[in-house]
Amino acid sequence: MAEAPHRQGEPPFISATLGLDTLDLNLFRSKANSLFVPIRARGVFGGQVISQALVAATKCVDPAYHLNSMHCYFLLSASGTVPIFYTVDRIRDGRSYCTRSVRAVQKGQTIFTMLCSFQRPEPWQPHDYQMPMPQGLPPPDTCEDTEVIYKRYLKVQKDLKPEFREHLADYIQEREASPLAIRHAAVRVNEEGVRTIMTWFKVRAMAKYPASFQKCILSYISDSQFIGAATKVLHIDRHSEGENRLSMSSTIDHTIWFYDDDFDCGDWLLYVVDTPRARHGRAVVFGRMYTESGKLIAVMTQEGVMRVDIRPPPQNGTVAGKAKL
Repeated sequence: MAEAPHRQGEPPFISATLGLDTLDLNLFRSKANSLFVPIRARGVFGGQVISQALVAATKCVDPAYHLNSMHCYFLLSASGTVPIFYTVDRIRDGRSYCTRSVRAVQKGQTIFTMLCSFQRPEPWQPHDYQMPMPQGLPPPDTCEDTEVIYKRYLKVQKDLKPEFREHLADYIQEREASPLAIRHAAVRVNEEGVRTIMTWFKVRAMAKYPASFQKCILSYISDSQFIGAATKVLHIDRHSEGENRLSMSSTIDHTIWFYDDDFDCGDWLLYVVDTPRARHGRAVVFGRMYTESGKLIAVMTQEGVMRVDIRPPPQNGTVAGKAKL
């Protein structure tokens, strides 16, 4: 799994982003200076925590078993300046499936928990079905990277609010430094008003990796622009006012089911996302990940806090010292 030397100014290799130090049989630690905090985020990028936890779990499983699903909860925001420790519990080893749990700890507090399942593949089972990939989409090679589009937008739009202009400039810089390439494919609204967002993703300059690590990389990708799809349905963002101003967005839980081992995150993958429900300051999104050839390789869901800038009515009692979630 060797890669060419990394040159200054280039996006980091995905292996460095997901890499862990092994401290003991079931104990791992994030590498120094590897944690990524997105601009204006409350903590470390959730996709990085998910993928590192899966790397830890995979290291504690017989390679004959392949990751088939995971479910995780985000409990506290993670600091980008303090290492995260991952402890794996080998819960069950069966003939067909085995189960692992992972607990992520930072500064003595549990910030994240995960339960994941591994399966011995059963290729002799005859039935195979998938929802088809949406048709009529522009191929990724005809789409532009998001940072290219936003650069052009900044040049054309002269009357943007200074705060919004600064935000876009920071986002462009972040995108250029990211190991992920992102290209918007389409947004479609069906007759029932369901809005579906479709986006091309791939890892830049990626070496070849085994399927077990590819799934960890896919998990990293799966948290990119996922719960954010709900803001498009609700017509809210951080630069609006009142009930349309997004004041907090944070992931509660995230689930992935894997249905294929033969894919490469260094190739373009299509992420199809819709939002079936939002209420009481929460929203849930559903996602499907396809290869460019149309193979459905993973299905995912995520629920997150989605609060606007409206204060709740006064409550009796005190909540001093408690987190905002």
